[in-house]
Amino acid sequence: MSKKPIFKYNSRYPSVEDLKKKAKKRIPKFAFDYLQGGCNEELNLFRNENDFDNILLKPQYLRVGQEIDMSVELFGRKYSAPFGISPIGLQGLMWPNAPEILAKAAAKHDIPYTLSTVSTSSIERIADVSDGKAWFQLYHPTEDRLRDDILRRLKAVECPVLVVLVDVPSFGLRYREIKSGLSMPPKMNIENILQAMVCPTWGIQTLKYGIPSFATLKPYMEKGLDLSQLGQFMNRTFTGKVNMEKVKAIRDIWQGPLVLKGIATEEDMEASIQLGVDGVIISNHGGRQVDAGESSIVSLTKLAANPSYKSKVKIMMDGGIRSGVDLARAYAVGSEFNFMGRPFMYGVGALGEDGGEHSINMFKAHLYQVMQQLTVDNIYQLQDRLIK
Repeated sequence: MSKKPIFKYNSRYPSVEDLKKKAKKRIPKFAFDYLQGGCNEELNLFRNENDFDNILLKPQYLRVGQEIDMSVELFGRKYSAPFGISPIGLQGLMWPNAPEILAKAAAKHDIPYTLSTVSTSSIERIADVSDGKAWFQLYHPTEDRLRDDILRRLKAVECPVLVVLVDVPSFGLRYREIKSGLSMPPKMNIENILQAMVCPTWGIQTLKYGIPSFATLKPYMEKGLDLSQLGQFMNRTFTGKVNMEKVKAIRDIWQGPLVLKGIATEEDMEASIQLGVDGVIISNHGGRQVDAGESSIVSLTKLAANPSYKSKVKIMMDGGIRSGVDLARAYAVGSEFNFMGRPFMYGVGALGEDGGEHSINMFKAHLYQVMQQLTVDNIYQLQDRLIK
């Protein structure tokens, strides 16, 4: 039997919770609240994590196992591990240069990194540092002209996968962001400035990389916008519901793999299949949109149980995963690939430039150990370990 691979990561931070505690000390409170918070009373935020506890797995200790293979093929590409990095807006606010740190680490380890339309690095820059491997998540603009130009730029850099976000007909009511001034229009108040002053490393790195901005959207903004005007621009540019007609228009233009993110119901799953998309990401936007909704893992469990869905579209998930055990649970109930957002941002906030690689290796080590313990050789066997 071959030797167990070595996944190198900082042993002082072996879990997401360890990274989260460290990151909280290094990131100003207003930025950490933006990262950590959910909508309304944040009930669905906690539901996303806690509902994983109801999924139980069984080992088969006397089975003769083979060499463990964590790789997975997705849309014609082979990835080294069955997880990727979710899109997150304003990443550079939470930790300076975070999009590039994570995109580089993902490319090195051959897992997908997804850039958000409202992140703080541009399409072109992330394509460059990721060797063209990064995915892109589109916040659908209100104007077709802007949509078409973004798609043109994605084609120019040969973006491998386009993800269209469908679960933001309006921005969620997030009390933490309202209090901190990070709702639209954003503002820096005295309290936020004082919070930044007690996080010197964050401040130094911000001076090094510059004040974060919506880099992908810069070509479409008038020069010299102040914060109130920026808020008006964002509301004017992205206030609008994504419907089947809008997705169909993108499907007609975009010839590569097309994924819809934010699917949570049978009705939307059936509509997605009708539109001919290649994949869906079951997600509730990290508990940031509908507080009365169900967790992503519960939605996944219901939708993945339908064999007719799985035969027509790749079913993936995002939301609440905090360990290799959670990854195994998600695959056991039917996910074909999983994404995580906050855990990777905790990693970068805690460890800076080393945070991306640390977090990837940490999750690989977690998942490998779980697979060893359950005696499975690949992620597809995890469904046989579900206690129903």
